[in-house]
Amino acid sequence: MQTETTDPKRPTMYQLIPLLRLEGFAIGLAAIFAYASLEQSWTLFAILFLSPDLAMLGYAFGARVGAIAYNAMHGYIAPAAVGTIGWVAGWSEAIALVTIWVAHIGLDRAIGYGLKHRSGFKTTHLSRQVQQ
Repeated sequence: MQTETTDPKRPTMYQLIPLLRLEGFAIGLAAIFAYASLEQSWTLFAILFLSPDLAMLGYAFGARVGAIAYNAMHGYIAPAAVGTIGWVAGWSEAIALVTIWVAHIGLDRAIGYGLKHRSGFKTTHLSRQVQQ
């Protein structure tokens, strides 16, 4: 019996990385087009696009705290929650904020920045090695 990692007919996690990066690109591009349809300020987009990266300041308190902070801002759960709450509350600007946020996450994933592991900033779900 072959295991999942040795069966040549089944992809390993690392073989899926290009697909995950392409998926990130598609999501990022879709979010940019969605933002364009909202007819919001592109200056606002430029200002807020990199704001999720402020979560990297968490690394000043150690790799574990940094990974938690970074992942909280670079997963899709938080923007989905903000978008849902904004929609229910009638806060239309939330949709613009969420599309910028999702564009950032998607394009980050497209260039290889994934969710972080507590072992170090460079170890992600899109990297091929785990730091010890």
